Amino acid sequence: MFADRAKIFIRSGKGGDGHVSFRRELYVPNGGPDGGDGGRGGDVIFEVDKGLNTLQDYRHKRKFAAKDGEPGGKRRCHGADADDIVLKVPEGTVIKEAESDKVIADMSGENSRQVILKGGRGGLGNQHFATATMQIPKYAQPGQPSQELWVKLELKVIADVGLIGFPNVGKSTFLSRVTNAQPKIANYHFTTLNPNLGVVDLGDAKGFVIADIPGLIEGASEGVGLGHEFLRHIERTKMMIHVVDAAGSEGRDPVEDVYKINQELEAYNPEIASRPQVIAANKTDLIYEGDENPVDRLKKEFEPKGIKVFPISGVSGRGMKELLYYVSEQLSNLNQEPVTFEQEYFPEDELIYIDLPFTVEKEKDVYVVEGPKIEKMLGYTNLDSEKGFAFFQKFLKDTGILDELEAAGIQEGDTVRMYGLQFDYYK
Repeated sequence: MFADRAKIFIRSGKGGDGHVSFRRELYVPNGGPDGGDGGRGGDVIFEVDKGLNTLQDYRHKRKFAAKDGEPGGKRRCHGADADDIVLKVPEGTVIKEAESDKVIADMSGENSRQVILKGGRGGLGNQHFATATMQIPKYAQPGQPSQELWVKLELKVIADVGLIGFPNVGKSTFLSRVTNAQPKIANYHFTTLNPNLGVVDLGDAKGFVIADIPGLIEGASEGVGLGHEFLRHIERTKMMIHVVDAAGSEGRDPVEDVYKINQELEAYNPEIASRPQVIAANKTDLIYEGDENPVDRLKKEFEPKGIKVFPISGVSGRGMKELLYYVSEQLSNLNQEPVTFEQEYFPEDELIYIDLPFTVEKEKDVYVVEGPKIEKMLGYTNLDSEKGFAFFQKFLKDTGILDELEAAGIQEGDTVRMYGLQFDYYK
């Protein structure tokens, strides 16, 4: 079965903890600190695999975790970095944060590989914390914590043109005639269950990718509307070919069919409904002379609205060439950039936990701030960078640490110590 959605849990690796140890050698009774640094935790990476076309691999296994970095050791030994975990997905997969439904990454176009969760940095060993006034530091930095997240994977096919319309109007026959696709074709009263892609090659004009978008679920003949679980596949298309049964061979009115489908598009996403359309009035080989010509009705109804109507026959191929050249010309006038989804959710910014307790105490002339909150923050933050230092300042303010320091009587120029970090306080 075609799988175009999945929900999975991902977790990056925790950074290895820094080590506390002291050099012990013969004739060196009081060796200095030599605790090594911890290794980096593994990243969670998503990568496009051109050989995949479904998300079936994520239907049975739902939890994926990278390994933790190894802790540091004695004699300045650095813990080993953990391997990254690489999750392969088909091109066109959109990764969303499960709860908010915000986009984390769109795996299409040039974005074929992206780190979604970064592994924790390894903690520094106690060798880094020796100072002139503290020559035997008995603490080391913990490794940066892992990050974890539930994400939704949604496959949205990549095509320039989408074929839309009710079941049994001839979309699959149309696709098989004009492209290299080989969809299953039969007289069923339910829709194709997966998108079929094909490439239209016009020789002397620019070709394009076309997709038979699954539109209606079983029971459409009883009035069941378009399923949102299928409509996601039309979100990337630049224009649509609206295929209708002009002959009304199943007793439906082609004009009403166009309005019904467009109402479903409008309800799903008004922006998609406003994209260019062309109507392919199919099955004209079944229209009998003497009857009112339904193609004329379609033209009279929709061409004043800017929607051109082409009479075609998917069986004989009549009218196909004119329609395809018109679509190619229209596409050349549209924005040529592929339709992609911008990132809305940034895991590194969202997954900073600052809800743990802390203490502020005065030891002689130094204000000491301690607690798991501080350790976690220092593990996350690179204070050597401008962005990291700005985050550090915001952290002190947002968590109430500055208020606590002022309540304890701190003055400008006084010293603050947070584990291995020591600085002078200024407003």
